Amino acid sequence: MTHTPTGLVAILRGLTPQEAPEVGDRLYAAGFRALEVPLNSPDPLTSVRVLRENLPQDCAVGAGTVLTVEEVRAAHAAGAGLVVSPAMDPEVIAETVGLGMRSYPGVTTPTEAFAALRAGARSLKLFPSEAVGIAGMTAWRAVLPADVEFLPVGGVDAGNLRDWVAAGAGGAGIGSSLYRPGVSGPDLSARAEALVRAWRSASDHPEN
Repeated sequence: MTHTPTGLVAILRGLTPQEAPEVGDRLYAAGFRALEVPLNSPDPLTSVRVLRENLPQDCAVGAGTVLTVEEVRAAHAAGAGLVVSPAMDPEVIAETVGLGMRSYPGVTTPTEAFAALRAGARSLKLFPSEAVGIAGMTAWRAVLPADVEFLPVGGVDAGNLRDWVAAGAGGAGIGSSLYRPGVSGPDLSARAEALVRAWRSASDHPEN
């Protein structure tokens, strides 16, 4: 089954439930359609629930830094549709897919990538992206099934997004270059809009 490309994922590490409505609204208005709250944030499942309740259904909301099956179930109960992990755990992937959510396991080698696919993942988080590199992702593309999606995470910003898209990335996780605790609302909006412009430009003309 072919999934809709993920696009840009806002990684909201440190988000609080009190900030979630404004942050979600600003990111959605800028064009983001996928938001991730890492589980090492303050009261993360409440933030996931608040975002899910406040945003339109065309905006995916998920949990990040998910390490156990129990955390997958808790994220699902909070309304998450995405589960993002820093590592590749077959049990986490299988539980995520079994509950009808999209799994984004972190991989850095072809061996991990193939193991993730066997467990049921169809999107792969390249983390840290610098460890794989654009040349590495291009090489992986030649040997992995064509419908597998790559999302580089770590070090991706508006300046290098076009290069990743040209190499075949279906999206990217954007963290501290977009959101950090304490960022002002207008600054967040400006950063988000710049990233979405870069993404749309790269996606429309990936080789120009």
